[in-house]
Parts: sequence; structure tokens; C-alpha cells
Amino acid sequence: MSEPALRRALVDYSRAMHVAGWVANHDGNLSGRLPAGDRFVCTPTAFSKADVGLDDLLTVGPDGARLAGPHKPFSELAMHLAVYRARPGVGAVVHAHPPFATAFGAAGRPLPHPFLPEAVVSLGAEVPTVPLTAPGKPAVDALAPFIERVDAVLVAGNGVFAWGPDVETAYLRLELVEHMARIAHAASALGGVQPLPADMVTALVKRRRDAGLAAPREGQPAVAAGSASGSSPDVVAEATRRALAGIPGADPARVARLAAEALSARRPART
Repeated sequence: MSEPALRRALVDYSRAMHVAGWVANHDGNLSGRLPAGDRFVCTPTAFSKADVGLDDLLTVGPDGARLAGPHKPFSELAMHLAVYRARPGVGAVVHAHPPFATAFGAAGRPLPHPFLPEAVVSLGAEVPTVPLTAPGKPAVDALAPFIERVDAVLVAGNGVFAWGPDVETAYLRLELVEHMARIAHAASALGGVQPLPADMVTALVKRRRDAGLAAPREGQPAVAAGSASGSSPDVVAEATRRALAGIPGADPARVARLAAEALSARRPART
């Protein structure tokens, strides 16, 4: 995407975010990667997203230092830059506080995904919740294990982050997370959503992967290679998938961790 097109998209979707009711006061932020790959355009801090114009955008380097623009960058820029470093194919990151999805994170309740087939193709089989942390480096460290595995996350106490190859895709992924949260909330009065059958999820995930939409480490648990568990990521991912299929509202990250621990405990000791 050219720089003028990127700037126009950032302004348009900034305002759309405000119209949708996903931000209030100075909430939310958007950024995009310039064609050169090592510079980024982003919205300024201390601005209503309804008021952001082309002249208000700023350009920053890979370290977050301002290179051009009349205003200061927002404090959560380090989280955006962490996504760009880990995902070279990502062209945009958006962050907002859509009420229903934010409520799940603020209440400590995982989004009970997957329950809509279309959402699995668009987002994968997992929309995890990043634990609550202090701002700054702790927030970046908390987000880091999820970046290569998914394209959208809830952040406890801090809304939703989503990313994609362009601003439109990132925005639509955030929109879909909020849409699912609204449905899940409405369904709670009827006994809650029903998880998709495991075989359907497997087929949908394959379709997503075949279409080139999957994240680089999608389906793998948030356990670093060579960690103490020593479990094969494929084995852990399969155990996680099976567990999620039978536990409505289960937290995928927690299930993955428990699966890895259980498999490690069953492994015979080496002599």
C-alpha cells in the first residue's frame, strides 16, 4: 500500500472506530507499515479518534522514535512494534475498547470461541486473552507469546488488538471479535453458545491454512521450543483442540498449558 493510501486508511478507520462506539475520550490507536518496511505511520496520542486528520498522523522508526509529524506517538506503540517485528507480513495493527469484547477481558472471562464457522476461517480457532499487566515492557512481554499464533487478542483490562496485511483487514478482524462477543453475551441468557464439533473446527482450520490465512505458529501452544515441557507442539495442539471442543468457555491458553504439563508428567524419565 502506498503511503498516501495508508494515511487515508488510518484516518478513515480511526473515525469508523469512533462511529462504531469502540472508543471514548482518547482511547484506541492505529498504525500501519510503510512500503520500505522499517517506518510506520500512526495516530497521535491525546486525540479523539473522531478528530484525527491526515495532518495529525506521525511517522516513527522501528524504535518508536518520531521521524515526522506535529504530535507525539501513543504510549502503546511498543505493542504495535512488537507485532511488526515478529510478523513481517503484518501491515497494520489496530487497538480499541469495543464494549462487549472488552467486558469479557475485564471480567476475566475468555471468549467462548470457536462457535461460528466463518469466524474460524477469518480468525483461526483461538482468540486468547492476554493477562493484565502494567503498561510498558510488561504489556509487551505479555503479548509476545501470542503474536505469531493468532491475529487478534483480548487484553484483560485493555480491549482488543488485531493485526493484518492492511488496515482494513486488521479493522475487520477487530470488528469480528466484537461481533462474536455480542453474540456470546446474548447467548449467555439462553445457556451459552455451543462449541463447534471438533471435526468441523479441524476442517475449517485446514481451509484457513490452505488459503494462506493462518498465522505462522497457529495452533501451537504458548510454550517456547525446547522448554521444560519438551512436548511436541503438534501433540500439545491436538490435546488442546480436543479439550476445547468439550469445554464451553474454556481459555485456550490455559488449556494448552495444562495439556503440555500433563503430557510432560506422563513422559518416562530418562536414564
